[in-house]
Amino acid sequence: MVKKDKKNVPVGSSGTLYVVATPLGNREDVTLRALKVLQDVDLIAAEDTRKTRRFLAYHGIRNQFISYHEHNEDERTPALIARLQNGMTIALVSNAGTPLVSDPGYRLVEAALESHLRVVPIPGVSAATAALSVAGLPTDSFIFVGFPAKKKARRLQQLNDLATEPRTLIFYESPKRLQALLSELLEVLSDRRGVLAREMTKHHEEFLRGRLSEIAGNLSGRPSIKGECTLIVAGYDGRSFQSWPLVLEQIETAVRAGQLSLSAIAREIAAVSGFSKNKIYAEALKISKELTGG
Repeated sequence: MVKKDKKNVPVGSSGTLYVVATPLGNREDVTLRALKVLQDVDLIAAEDTRKTRRFLAYHGIRNQFISYHEHNEDERTPALIARLQNGMTIALVSNAGTPLVSDPGYRLVEAALESHLRVVPIPGVSAATAALSVAGLPTDSFIFVGFPAKKKARRLQQLNDLATEPRTLIFYESPKRLQALLSELLEVLSDRRGVLAREMTKHHEEFLRGRLSEIAGNLSGRPSIKGECTLIVAGYDGRSFQSWPLVLEQIETAVRAGQLSLSAIAREIAAVSGFSKNKIYAEALKISKELTGG
């Protein structure tokens, strides 16, 4: 008869690493299976132990914790692998959503698989799929970009590589860099349809839908932008488009020529550039006032 410990794990056998999805904000957005795993495992490796402890306390669960985040992954991974090899069961959780999706955990999962340990997904919430499900943009095929590069040159290269990608694009971005990203998307991808999902499932949940220029305009009037942001952008539809700097040149040339009304300029340039008539008209009006001193 094989001897087993109190967790019903054969003594001397390897343990299991559970990758557990947790809520984005609303504490009730969690599966029954996830709660059971978090209750039963020997240890929970959490990105923020205090936040995870409060979440579990809400559900009446107490367990042992260890911090596991981007700043200590290298140090903690070997120790956690050793515990798994000694038969422990460990749950990996991030602050919100599914671990490894723009969150810590890749090193641990990779090391566990290389050590021939059992890795089990406990599926649930993901900000990417939650936002996509209500975006009103094509969902049959999409690309998860995650957080764009922080350096502008690298970020612009990423966007240029995506310029003719027909699939729906999903971005994560810091609220502090969101306006810059929207401006660059307008320049590189043109004024496509998009949806900004902010603070999903939380008290201040918000969805801004429309052209990228409309979303950017809405945000520009705010004193600050806060919360977790997921941006969904329509893929390339096959029509030709131009960068915003080139469109600006065309607008100024047309306004200086004076042969068309501002409405006609906006209508004609919008038809071939991919930018909205409202955005082009506003720029044409601005240039006209500058030229006439109005």
